[in-house]
Amino acid sequence: MFCYQCQETVKNEGCTVKGVCGKTEETSNLQDLLIYLLNGMAVCADKAKEKGPLDPKYGRFMMEALFATITNANFDSDRIIGMIREALRLRSELRQACGAAFPAGLHDCAVWDSDNMEEFKKKAAAVGVLSTENEDVRSLRMLLLFGIKGIAAYAEHAAVLGFEDGKIHDFVREALISITEDLSVDEMVAMVLRAGECAVSAMALLDKANTSTYGHPEISKVNIGVRGNPGILISGHDLKDLDELLKQTEGTGVDVYTHGEMLPANSYPAFKKYAHFVGNYGNAWWKQNEEFESFNGPILMTTNCIIPVRDSYKDRIFTTGVVGYPGLKHIPDRSKGGTKDFSEIIELAKKCAPPRELEKGELVAGFAHHQVLALADQVVAAVKSGAVKRFIVMAGCDGRHKSRGYFTDVARELPEDTIILTAGCAKYRYNKLALGDIGGIPRVLDAGQCNDCYSLALIALKLKEVFGLKDINELPISFDIAWYEQKAVAVLLALLYLGVKGIRLGPTLPAFASPNVLKVLVEKFNIKPITDSKTDVEAMVEGR
Repeated sequence: MFCYQCQETVKNEGCTVKGVCGKTEETSNLQDLLIYLLNGMAVCADKAKEKGPLDPKYGRFMMEALFATITNANFDSDRIIGMIREALRLRSELRQACGAAFPAGLHDCAVWDSDNMEEFKKKAAAVGVLSTENEDVRSLRMLLLFGIKGIAAYAEHAAVLGFEDGKIHDFVREALISITEDLSVDEMVAMVLRAGECAVSAMALLDKANTSTYGHPEISKVNIGVRGNPGILISGHDLKDLDELLKQTEGTGVDVYTHGEMLPANSYPAFKKYAHFVGNYGNAWWKQNEEFESFNGPILMTTNCIIPVRDSYKDRIFTTGVVGYPGLKHIPDRSKGGTKDFSEIIELAKKCAPPRELEKGELVAGFAHHQVLALADQVVAAVKSGAVKRFIVMAGCDGRHKSRGYFTDVARELPEDTIILTAGCAKYRYNKLALGDIGGIPRVLDAGQCNDCYSLALIALKLKEVFGLKDINELPISFDIAWYEQKAVAVLLALLYLGVKGIRLGPTLPAFASPNVLKVLVEKFNIKPITDSKTDVEAMVEGR
């Protein structure tokens, strides 16, 4: 095992025995094999498309499989083995589609085959991250791979709502192929930047899918207290799962609460009509153990961010979608045109005690691009009057490390004439602070989930236009980004593609970025590590 795809990897070097996330060596290695076979699928698909258009099912499977390998998504070796077998089957179909034209001498990932578990394990141990010996080549390949894992997650969310873009599938396939090729450093860097472009497209697609289906998020007060009814807690990111859960629980006497990255769902018009949709319970993903215990009712994990499950709530947590965890009940995917069946969860909820209250009060959310741009005149006036001196983008992921208290300190120490733009679970480090407002504009504008960093980019681009600037970096805006997993990598690449420079990144720089690759990022984009809150606040306020 060797894994360094998340921010919490051991010693900021790599997990080699067991993942800090809780992933076993076996599961980690099997996921490496799955990625290897996706590379092979991509190679074969590239040859098969010469014979005619590819069935979209191949791209869809690649998206789902890549999503399953991101941090805190799937800990179930049996599920990964199932995907390995499906990858082998689909790759065989693609090879057959080539017929006699299937070329000899292709990369091993396109031809290796087995149906033996022991051979799976043996091969898995040989094709992991360290199979690429050159540190800089490995670094660029992994930066690309982790970026397309994030892209795949966003694309999969959109696909669930019926929105797909073949160009995203095409690029992911091209990226997977490039990982098997001996490219120059310049070619690999170019591919990484193209991943940033694709990430923008994927986030735009998901934004369109969410808003077309559920309406544009609007400024909303979100209850963080509880009521006296039994409840179901839904965590993760998937809005369609929430939609179906709300419909199936209506009139049952069971309330529904969001957790973690599902908080932004409280701002969508389509969900506000449900009287039993209470609000948000708890905080970021890493506090699951204590918060899931206190909730008392069943929990539905819809996407990534599950952590090792305690026995105290193991019998009332369910997975669905790409999420997998040994010993947990899994809600099967919906049939085409159908819905998922949450009846078992609902019946269990009726037998459970109401949630134990953790806190009282409200949060204000719903500041996605459509809502903020509706307030554009007010925002611009505040900037021109000097009431708002600077915007600080503090988006991204939260995590367990004590060093993430830095982001809370930054929020507290920022002058009162600054506004924080946020998205992702990083907001939990400061969204409950009493930071006030500027002329009615809250000092923390929450755009939504991690994918809604797209909203922050749109807001910045609109401000650039309004102020008649040529370069986004001329805006009074600084980026202080917290990262944890691969969707954050996709967001970072998207920002780089959009030309954003001077991004502060923390709490540590990625372990998968070699010194030479970091040097490229610093020289080309002025990427910089966070330091301490006081120093960084002073620099950001001064535009450094």
